[in-house]
Amino acid sequence: MLKLLRNLIKEPMFVIGSFLFLVTIFAGLFGSSLYVASPDGMSYDAPSAGYWLGTDNLGQDYVALLLRGLQNSLYVGFMAGIIATTIGTLIGLFAGFKGGLVDDILNMITNLFIVIPSFVVLVLVSASWPQGRSLTLIAVLIGLTTWPWTARSVRAQAASIRGRDHISLARINGASNLQIIFKHILPYLASYVFMVFIMQVASGILSESAISMIGLGPIGEGSTSLGVILNTAKNNSAITYGYWWGIFPAAIVITVIVFALYLLNNSMEGVFNPRLRK
Repeated sequence: MLKLLRNLIKEPMFVIGSFLFLVTIFAGLFGSSLYVASPDGMSYDAPSAGYWLGTDNLGQDYVALLLRGLQNSLYVGFMAGIIATTIGTLIGLFAGFKGGLVDDILNMITNLFIVIPSFVVLVLVSASWPQGRSLTLIAVLIGLTTWPWTARSVRAQAASIRGRDHISLARINGASNLQIIFKHILPYLASYVFMVFIMQVASGILSESAISMIGLGPIGEGSTSLGVILNTAKNNSAITYGYWWGIFPAAIVITVIVFALYLLNNSMEGVFNPRLRK
């Protein structure tokens, strides 16, 4: 483990990705409490000493709004990532380990969900909730529609491990199927599952931003997100009137988060996968 960590630290992509992501995490967790917002001003005031990034359509300090949106977008991304990774990993593990009829049934279910466009389902379900679309609801919906690719990947990995000697030895020693799955297969896939989780978080943030951009994101008190900020600016024709600060800061933050997560995933894959190292 220490050797892998040392190898990761030597990877420039890992260092850069970790730094960028930790900065966004820190800003999301503590930014709102550390930053003192200026009093409300006029609609779309330009950036100035009093308003570092100007104001939004309601005259609110845009930096404070951006920090709240970042916190909520990270919440949606992590919750959606946890749900999608958990469901996909469990289905993939059982399908890959059991094989036969169980594998066929679970694989059929996975393929069915893959064939159905997840974003279309997300849009339709979100549209059916005209009231009460909370951040948690959006996160759950994203998690429930983005797990199939994880299941397919984990299934392939689990199927390649189930025939190894230590699995046969565990069977001889009387280990149950659950013990074999969670004690002898899952630990071998821990690094792979973590990389999948990273990409699911990125997918969750992008999915929330996408549906919020078309007006189907979270609504209600405290439901500001980076996607909602972009949608508000779009609805108020911010670009048309030259209010660039209504669009670009939120778009840049989303880009930085996703870019950092992709750097982390690629650097980990290069370290954890011996073939790529060679």
